[in-house]
Amino acid sequence: MRALFLLLLAATNLAVAADWTTIPSRVQATYLVYKGSMSIAQIDEVFSRDEQHYQLTSTVKPLGLLAFFRPGKVHIKSHGLINEQGLQPLLFEDLRDADAAKNSRAEFDWEQHQLTLTNSTQKRNEVLPLGTQDRLSAMYQFMFLHLNANSNLDFAMTNGNKLDDYHYLIATAAPVFTSAGKFNTLYLDSQAKAGESRTQIWLAQEQHFLPCKVIVTDGDGDQLKQVLQSLSVTP
Repeated sequence: MRALFLLLLAATNLAVAADWTTIPSRVQATYLVYKGSMSIAQIDEVFSRDEQHYQLTSTVKPLGLLAFFRPGKVHIKSHGLINEQGLQPLLFEDLRDADAAKNSRAEFDWEQHQLTLTNSTQKRNEVLPLGTQDRLSAMYQFMFLHLNANSNLDFAMTNGNKLDDYHYLIATAAPVFTSAGKFNTLYLDSQAKAGESRTQIWLAQEQHFLPCKVIVTDGDGDQLKQVLQSLSVTP
């Protein structure tokens, strides 16, 4: 039943995909991650496309006390196809320099509708819903969607360990000011219930709906904020 629901849900969302040929050929973005007022990590991301294929890399470098207690970078990779629905991942990897036991991997078999999830303790298969994203491609899939305020967005997403369903309410928001500039934004809110993790995303409307700020609040109220520091977009 869950698989059928996700297939129908994703098929509905795919109808709003934009023309992929208008998407930048390359995006380079740098973010800082804050816990309170303290910066704890830097994220460097690169998106590139070659015809109907894409490559995504994200390197997370710990800073300050986090670098002392949790040294080693995190390397996140996603590559796959680009079609009329946007990004269609084929392989996702989350690799830890200092803790290989936390490495994870997701392989997408779209013909067989099968998702293979692999980590240090197990390898298992799940039904692959149409429109599923990985945790990296999801942030760049927004470039391909016609997003409108006062509407909803639903999709499935994997981090290599599990597959979850995500629901966001979309609204307009006040401009976001960062060291990368001023951005008029759309605001996405996962509207989590009490005790659940909540994700809030601000998308830069004039910059292909790329994220310029993300706040994740866990069930205990602890909060991480990711803020855009620099952005380079190549048509």
